Amino acid sequence: MSDPTEFSPPPPTSTVLPPGWLEVTAMDMDAQGVARKPDGKVVFIDGALPTELVSANTHRKKNNWEQASLTEVHRQSSQRVQPGCPHFGLHAGACGGCKMQHLHVAAQVAVKQRVLEDNLWHLGKVKAETILRPIEGPAWGYRYRARLSVRYVPKKDKVLVGFHERKSRYIADMETCKILPPHVDAMLMPLRALIGSMAARDTCPQIELACGDTVTALVLRHLEPLSPEDKDKLRAFAAVHGVQWWLQPKGPETVHLLDEGGEPLAYGLPDFGITMPFKPTDFTQVNPHINRVLVTRALRLLDARKDERVIDWFCGLGNFTLPIATQAREVLGIEGSEALVARSRENYQSNQAQRQDGSALAATSFVARNLFEMTPEMLIADGASDKWLVDPPREGAFALSKALADIHQARIGAEDAPPLPAGHEGWQPPRRIVYVSCNPATLARDAGLLVHQAGYRCVAAGVVNMFPHTAHVESMAVFERG
Repeated sequence: MSDPTEFSPPPPTSTVLPPGWLEVTAMDMDAQGVARKPDGKVVFIDGALPTELVSANTHRKKNNWEQASLTEVHRQSSQRVQPGCPHFGLHAGACGGCKMQHLHVAAQVAVKQRVLEDNLWHLGKVKAETILRPIEGPAWGYRYRARLSVRYVPKKDKVLVGFHERKSRYIADMETCKILPPHVDAMLMPLRALIGSMAARDTCPQIELACGDTVTALVLRHLEPLSPEDKDKLRAFAAVHGVQWWLQPKGPETVHLLDEGGEPLAYGLPDFGITMPFKPTDFTQVNPHINRVLVTRALRLLDARKDERVIDWFCGLGNFTLPIATQAREVLGIEGSEALVARSRENYQSNQAQRQDGSALAATSFVARNLFEMTPEMLIADGASDKWLVDPPREGAFALSKALADIHQARIGAEDAPPLPAGHEGWQPPRRIVYVSCNPATLARDAGLLVHQAGYRCVAAGVVNMFPHTAHVESMAVFERG
């Protein structure tokens, strides 16, 4: 829910409206239309779009804001479109997976760009010198990673497989999902029939989807051991639909193939000649079409050279690290998970072995470290580097940015700055930082530190439409010294 103390919609253009009508002047980060009542109170309206005149039913009231649902559109936005999925909407039982299907996809991108710029300014007091062109891709069939809830409903004598209903813990009765790849969308009803036919239908709460370039993996979470008959049903389904079953009896560490063998999961980054094997529960980008463009643009902006050392913070499986290693002299990948660091090393070795003569990857090492507890001492111990690539989770990279800022503040003799750690004399901060973000609020917070306390300029920023039809905002920003 947006907070009106942080979000102030533009004033309405109409001076007199019929009683109960509202003019929508903006859209918030939850994809709700934003209007003001005649007394100035902010109203967040599910289903309403900017420029529309609407009526709405209020269902939650606070002192300075209300939440409402659209009941009628009196003047329609030129950007309103027919949703592409029958399960999208405000009706009872509607799927909660998407929030913006009623808005033209180009307008969705514009809204996300405004969210990024507003966050940078209001939270970080930062304005990018250049706005990057948005990265866009297919609007449908893009979601190669998904966690589908499963539930057998005795009263309906049916199995539900899909996402949750809007603002509900119940699973939507989905027969189709247009953001999933077409071959997975076509599997939803057969999956319901499969689970319904199994003895374990009451104890299988989740199916996790992971698509590689050529393999589709389904991870079945099961709370009780599966019978031989149920396993045979999974095998028969796999043979018909061309999928690879993995089983998860307990935590993520217990995930294993139903039957050993078969082609491994992997995705390619063809611009760099890189192939990335991964396990179905590893973190990989949901949208591979966008990921390929994202990596290419990030590396173009980073502009790593053959005489430069680069650090990739929050490196994961090496999604950016390995492409950087095709361009730089030396690369260090740092990640919080020991398991992912081990996987990164394996991916580096397998790609190095496949390189042709003259195209070997740069010397690359990986270390595991809690990046939410970074200090100036740790930063200096990692050695100087010419450039950084930073790709944190939603929590952002505050400790990393703060450590960089503390060193800069100490060097310029700022009051109350912490003392410089031993060995700082030969250490220099990176000249350029490319920051890839999945949360504009934490990017803005960290940008404020980098610009106002660490000696950087925000030279460019722009959005990445990784999740069309959702309110999720991915973005990228570039910082340079001085």
